[in-house]
Amino acid sequence: MFGSRNDLTNPTRSDWGERLLNTVASKTIRYLFTQSESVEVFVQCHPSSKLLQGSIDGFKMSGRGLVIRNDFRAEEVSFQTDAVAIDFSSVLSGKLTLKQPTQAVAQVILSEAGINHAFKAELVKKRLVNLSLPALSDISTSELVSFEAIQLKLLPNNRVRIWAKADLSNGELVPISLSATIAIERRRRLAFYDPKFEPDTVPEFQRHISETLSVVLAQVLDCMVDLDRFDLDGITMWLNRLETQGQQLIFSGYAQIERIPAS
Repeated sequence: MFGSRNDLTNPTRSDWGERLLNTVASKTIRYLFTQSESVEVFVQCHPSSKLLQGSIDGFKMSGRGLVIRNDFRAEEVSFQTDAVAIDFSSVLSGKLTLKQPTQAVAQVILSEAGINHAFKAELVKKRLVNLSLPALSDISTSELVSFEAIQLKLLPNNRVRIWAKADLSNGELVPISLSATIAIERRRRLAFYDPKFEPDTVPEFQRHISETLSVVLAQVLDCMVDLDRFDLDGITMWLNRLETQGQQLIFSGYAQIERIPAS
């Protein structure tokens, strides 16, 4: 993704220190994730002799199939840092320690399948059960609702279609269907704007209550996806833009890296 791997194996282009740093950085970043299909780090350092003083021009990292906290999968993650000051002695002991914070341009690609798998995670499900309903005359016989079997489909122009089932405390099971526009809010949160009830998959006798519950589900989702819950220790990310492309949701932004987490 970022260039040839020859830099890592050709001694005329990369000295032992650069190769060692590539290896240590790749392993360090890989250990931040529950699973990873591949993680590659490329060091930019010209001349390479600067590395011995702990000064490098930057890192380029490319990762595929990265899983966070067992259930949150990113198809691809890439970033490129600004100039970095490191403690080279820590590299010799198999660690990566920054002497000062740095910033990185970042891109994250999620798949539709990965997003739907995340809805099954305990961290997500516990925020969707036994929710108090507002005072709605339409649902006067139920005080609580749980949303389950959520399925999301990515649509063009940053829109999504969402299906779910609402389990009311009075025993009624109501199908939910809505569409919404997703956007970034305050560079830290994913917001669901302009929710619209989609009645085509809902039985006619339940459409009125389903429309009411669709609004409730949209409000719940609007408060759920916040990067504060997913920051790694020492790394904070901000989002600049998002885009739906086929079955992928692509985020771009930047990260402030205070330190490289140990695990």
